[in-house]
Amino acid sequence: MNKAEKVQFAIKKLEEFYPTIPIPLDHKDPYTLLIAVLLSAQSTDVRVNQITPKLFAKADNPTDMIKLSVDEIREIIKPVGLSPMKSKGIHGLSHILLEKHNGNVPQSFEDLEALPAVGHKTASVVMAQAFGVPAFPVDTHIQRLMYRWGFSNGKNVVQTERDAKRLFPKEKWNDLHLQIIWYGREHCPARGWDVSKDIITQTIGRKSVLKKYGY
Repeated sequence: MNKAEKVQFAIKKLEEFYPTIPIPLDHKDPYTLLIAVLLSAQSTDVRVNQITPKLFAKADNPTDMIKLSVDEIREIIKPVGLSPMKSKGIHGLSHILLEKHNGNVPQSFEDLEALPAVGHKTASVVMAQAFGVPAFPVDTHIQRLMYRWGFSNGKNVVQTERDAKRLFPKEKWNDLHLQIIWYGREHCPARGWDVSKDIITQTIGRKSVLKKYGY
């Protein structure tokens, strides 16, 4: 198989595994998605989904969020980790949304990435899932699978994102980003990986990776 054939094989199998794609983070609108994605940094979606109902019961919009103190936000979100930075970011970006964007989440990468504690990955998730703009956020699962499948060198997320956007059709980016995450979690994890149950990597994976895991 050449690389183009491997890409098409991966797309086909991912669509078979995930014809309908669950959204990992619970949210109801762009603002709650933005907050949930910010909270997910160096945490798990499961943990975030346990915490956000408590936070959003008190404040699910910028107006109510700035009525809370940074310490109050920090106390609620403490279980997800990095709470000092995240609580300041949530409070600060809520102020900016009210002051500069009429309380709305902006629909551009530039404006999103200008918000406190919002990096490129968070902005990409919001643009893709809230506004349907093609994006390819790279998390640890995508970084791992793009390397194992021989689609990227795995050096950094910037290069992996470039490679993903180059290899995959733009109209499929938003679906594939989530499909690869789910596949990574369920079939190609970082730990406890059973290669015999991972049909995509068996078929198209790097020989060096397969050899390392005795396959």
